[in-house]
Amino acid sequence: MSNYAEYVFGVALDTATMIAEDPLLHRLRPVEDPLTEFFWRSGADGVLRFQTCTGCGYRTHPPGPVCARCLSTDVRPQPVSGCATVLTYTVNVQPWNPGQQPYVIAVVGLDEQEDLRLSTNIVGCDPWSVAVGQRVKVAFLERHGYFYPLFRPAR
Repeated sequence: MSNYAEYVFGVALDTATMIAEDPLLHRLRPVEDPLTEFFWRSGADGVLRFQTCTGCGYRTHPPGPVCARCLSTDVRPQPVSGCATVLTYTVNVQPWNPGQQPYVIAVVGLDEQEDLRLSTNIVGCDPWSVAVGQRVKVAFLERHGYFYPLFRPAR
């Protein structure tokens, strides 16, 4: 996998922020879209990035062709800390695929901007131990050449 990341992205894979085990038995691939390509590929180096306006600094997710605040077209991917807070969550117990174990679906708020939120999975803990207000940190799951941002409890 490291050679793949270096070949495609020109960076060494950051194994400290990688997750080997997917909580989902089946994970859909993102729709190919030039506006979101950076988001799904940028986790190769362990860094979460959001589209950011160079004029006003506003971060927009999902990405679009213009800044959601000032409508500038000068937007580009910029890194964030990956630190967040669980705003809401549910533990999915419905086995949509045979053998699927319960897993957490959550909305987290990123530290950099009050309204910067991401739907994700919380991993690395018992699903029943997740709580609103819990501090979490991004980690990436590589599947099909995409890097899915998941979150685990902050240490």
